[in-house]
Amino acid sequence: MKLTCWIIYNGFLPEDTFRDFAEMFGEAAKLRGHKAVLYTNNELISLLDSDLKIIDHDSYPDYCIFTDKDIYLAKQLEFLGIPVFNSSEAIAISDDKIKTYQLLTKAKLPIPRTIIAPKTFGLHISFNDNLFDRIIHTFSFPLIVKEAFGSFGEQVYLVNNEKELRKKVYDISDKPFMFQEFIKTSYGKDLRLQVVGNEVVTAMKRTAENDFRANVTAGGKMDPYQPNETERKIAVLAAKAIGADFAGIDLLFGENNYPIICEVNSNAHIRNLLDCTGINAAHSIVSYIEEKLKEVTS
Repeated sequence: MKLTCWIIYNGFLPEDTFRDFAEMFGEAAKLRGHKAVLYTNNELISLLDSDLKIIDHDSYPDYCIFTDKDIYLAKQLEFLGIPVFNSSEAIAISDDKIKTYQLLTKAKLPIPRTIIAPKTFGLHISFNDNLFDRIIHTFSFPLIVKEAFGSFGEQVYLVNNEKELRKKVYDISDKPFMFQEFIKTSYGKDLRLQVVGNEVVTAMKRTAENDFRANVTAGGKMDPYQPNETERKIAVLAAKAIGADFAGIDLLFGENNYPIICEVNSNAHIRNLLDCTGINAAHSIVSYIEEKLKEVTS
């Protein structure tokens, strides 16, 4: 029996990258003999009536690859009995870096030392001196201020002194955020490992000459990378810690190059990895999903 799948991506962002991301999965699914249909999240309207429905759809696919962060739609599809990859819960955790770091710490995995800023519930306020004293005493300068929600490294800030710290905190005080130690040994360089199930299927090293962040979107350079056993193990465990079937794991270089988890990306774009390494992770992901579905039906 031919499997059918929906591949969902964001319909409100203008960048072609999001459509390209979805098309990579669509092509991989079709090569496996699946019937793949691409939808934007705003093309699938969730209805809550006497039952849960997707408007204008009487039948549903065998599975869904969800490349967006619309967790309400992902949850609606799950309630309809559709296996969603990654799950709405994994996407929600990955999208919130504070939740992610809490689960990584619970799993005894290495992360930068982190202090969670008290939640202000949307209020734009000034924190008291005690908090700043604690932050400076714990980390010294420079240190990282990071918003809980953000992509492509754009909501991560390197702070060099108390004046900068107080200003940055005031600027983002209405949002969830955290303070982290700055991993000096990883300045301008990190690793991206693509995990699928229990394996790392491809990886690259990213370096930037003029930025503490190594994101490619911020000008970072990509090179193929062969991760060692420790890096592979930590990456796989990081994905499992948030319940992700597949994820892009960003690792920093700690002392003696020991890996420290920077981020777990449930919807990590895989085009750069393909361009860098020649390996299309979409094929591994679709094959993995096939096996998972067989386990459910057997």
